[in-house]
Amino acid sequence: MQQQSLVEYGSRRVIITITAIVCALLEIVDTTIVNVALNDMRGNLGATMTEVGWVVTAYAIGNVIIVPMTSWLSQQFGRRNYFAFSIMLFTVFSFLCGNATSIWELVAFRFFQGCGGGALLVTSQTIITESYPPEKRSTAQAIYGLGVIVGPTLGPPLGGYIVDHNSWPYIFYINIPLGIIATLLTLAFVRSPKYGEKTAASDVDWLGIVLLAVSVGSLQYVLERGQDEDWFNDIWITTFAVTAVFGFFFFIWRELTYRNPIVELRVLKNGNLRIGTIMSFILGFGLYGSTYIIPLYTQATLGWTAQQSGMLMIPSSLTTAFMMPIIGQLLQRGVKQQYLVSLGMLLFFVYSLWGYKILTPDTSQDAFFWMLIVRGVGMGMLFIPITTLALSTLKGKQIGQGASFTGMMRQLGGSFGIASITTFMARRQELHRSDLVSQLNTNYQSVQNYITGLQHSFMAKGASFDVALKRAYAVLEGMIYKQASVLSYMDVFLYLGVMFLICIPFILFVRNEKGTKIDVSEAMH
Repeated sequence: MQQQSLVEYGSRRVIITITAIVCALLEIVDTTIVNVALNDMRGNLGATMTEVGWVVTAYAIGNVIIVPMTSWLSQQFGRRNYFAFSIMLFTVFSFLCGNATSIWELVAFRFFQGCGGGALLVTSQTIITESYPPEKRSTAQAIYGLGVIVGPTLGPPLGGYIVDHNSWPYIFYINIPLGIIATLLTLAFVRSPKYGEKTAASDVDWLGIVLLAVSVGSLQYVLERGQDEDWFNDIWITTFAVTAVFGFFFFIWRELTYRNPIVELRVLKNGNLRIGTIMSFILGFGLYGSTYIIPLYTQATLGWTAQQSGMLMIPSSLTTAFMMPIIGQLLQRGVKQQYLVSLGMLLFFVYSLWGYKILTPDTSQDAFFWMLIVRGVGMGMLFIPITTLALSTLKGKQIGQGASFTGMMRQLGGSFGIASITTFMARRQELHRSDLVSQLNTNYQSVQNYITGLQHSFMAKGASFDVALKRAYAVLEGMIYKQASVLSYMDVFLYLGVMFLICIPFILFVRNEKGTKIDVSEAMH
């Protein structure tokens, strides 16, 4: 009943929708927009590549710490107030990021910007959903889905354009006018649902908050920095990994024994929610993993710009957004979530196998189009059904608690996916390079002819005999490196696809509780 009382109409609903979408986009775009500006930041602030990598890591850590607490914080301070404060926090620290004079200032400001951004995505989803009547919530999710799915692809091309035409601080400054407007509109138009009594300060689970921040923050650090720091050969990675393990152990113990836990873990007794959280993790693994690998391949191997790579992903994102209202209608008409999720995973396998087949050192742009459309359809069939499957047997306050788990697991799945893919590719590339080198015997006539031909071409351009020979071998080494890289990308596509294919039988065996039906809108927040 409370949800119905929050339904808006006319221009008021349009304003709330735009405000929520802008806030969601601010959060999503800022996770990827800095990637193309890291080199400029490094030069301007006198930082090393390792240090500048913390600009990405700090934001992710702030994000992932705050997401599980969003539901509780909304209840404590009221959703509108908490949402407005989060926008202001995000906006203020965007300004400070642009004015940072040292790399560690920027890293600290990015952490707090991430803390503000953590609430924007989850809360904006709830606000836009509750502003629409039940019969129009499929439309609401299509609008919201467009922002969520297109957002990550806007970051690199937008960041590339800003850096090319201005300087890196402007990637943060563009948040300021949007943040100010969104704050004012939130305070003027967004309403809060009525919650029960607030938790007294003496009853707040302060220890739980500390343990959650320490454990999740440590885990995110390990995932973000592991490959760059050579994993457990680095003392800090080992220390944070141990901290994460013990932090999660004591956090779980605390939440199961404290009378007012910050995160209600008992809701995980629900079988469908447990399956849903695992599937959300896998979804995040595939979604963020594939979003990460394609721009990396097109830029590093094919030589595309960040803008070209970002534009490549837009048709796929639009396809996913187009699919969302269709999937919502199918769910409301009684189609089982298991069937849609299974079909979505099968399509993701087809997309991955397709990618495995077409990748070469010079794949054309046209070759990606239909492959990415299949990805878009597959993702559209996974996003909403996995969430509805997870929450289908929960009631009342449990829905919000369960949604926080699926959201956090999707985020962690993405972090695990990127970390795993980065490590896997580095090791597979070295393995493929060794295999290719072992098959290139310089005694073979064909190899000798190729090297001689390269040598003569360099000599014709004025190089000496020895210099031309060295350049010929360098060209051959570059070709080997490039081919090894392509083979490692192919391996990633294949293994990602197989992972999704293996999950299908487990999804089909999940049982729905008879007589239980959930509104699609409830599943989305």
